[in-house]
Amino acid sequence: MAFSSNGFSMFALVCVVVSSLLVAAYAGNFYQDFDLTWGDNRAKIFNGGQLLSLSLDRVSGSGFKSKKEYLFGRIDMQLKLVAGNSAGTVTAYYLSSQGPTHDEIDFEFLGNLSGDPYILHTNVFTQGKGNREQQFYLWFDPTRNFHTYSIIWKPQHIIFLVDNVPIRVFKNAEPIGVPFPKSQPMRIYSSLWNADDWATRGGLVKTDWSKAPFTAYYRNFKVTASTAAWRTNAGWETNELDGPGRRRLRWVQKYFMIYNYCTDLKRFPQGVPPECGRSRFL
Repeated sequence: MAFSSNGFSMFALVCVVVSSLLVAAYAGNFYQDFDLTWGDNRAKIFNGGQLLSLSLDRVSGSGFKSKKEYLFGRIDMQLKLVAGNSAGTVTAYYLSSQGPTHDEIDFEFLGNLSGDPYILHTNVFTQGKGNREQQFYLWFDPTRNFHTYSIIWKPQHIIFLVDNVPIRVFKNAEPIGVPFPKSQPMRIYSSLWNADDWATRGGLVKTDWSKAPFTAYYRNFKVTASTAAWRTNAGWETNELDGPGRRRLRWVQKYFMIYNYCTDLKRFPQGVPPECGRSRFL
């Protein structure tokens, strides 16, 4: 994955300014805010509730979910992904409601062979339907240090961010008949699991269990919840991204996007989904 000089310069010099209108910010504690839901002792909370780890071995993966549900807001979580040969593994971090018509906002990190980059897979489900995938390489090694992965969820749009850099915007396209997640509260979920039937090179590369256990780490959870004050603020109706933010979004999508459902004409021979015509930054 090569960096162009222009792309790197833009990354180094252009600063994104995300609206500071979010209120009711809360720095979380894993003991207080999350339940370890599966995997027995493969999921652990330590450092007084400031650090959480998920592990995967041949027997099982592991996962957790938030105690609370959220309807709009900003969610931030720092992750340090499985290091070394992570092929076949998936670390999922997402918001989701429940039921056959559930809504969902996904980050999924697809592992790879040592030295090959992770793939960051994003998706948005509305009323039980997804198929809105975009995939990216990252401009850093996500296994060496913690990095912040964020979701801003408002009635107008959903923004995916990495280290406060916007990588994707999914706009509300209800006026043209595209459902948008805005009525179902969602919990935060995360899991580490084996998906070697599809995760790495379409399933060609299998999980090397001699490298198990595979472990991912989490810290610095923060939620900035939707409140009446936020919704009545004039900024609630405005775009989250200013000019530098839009330029950085274009930079990410130009240099690091590797798949976009909106340009997959083989997958949609009768025409891409209707929301794809509204903006190149869906």
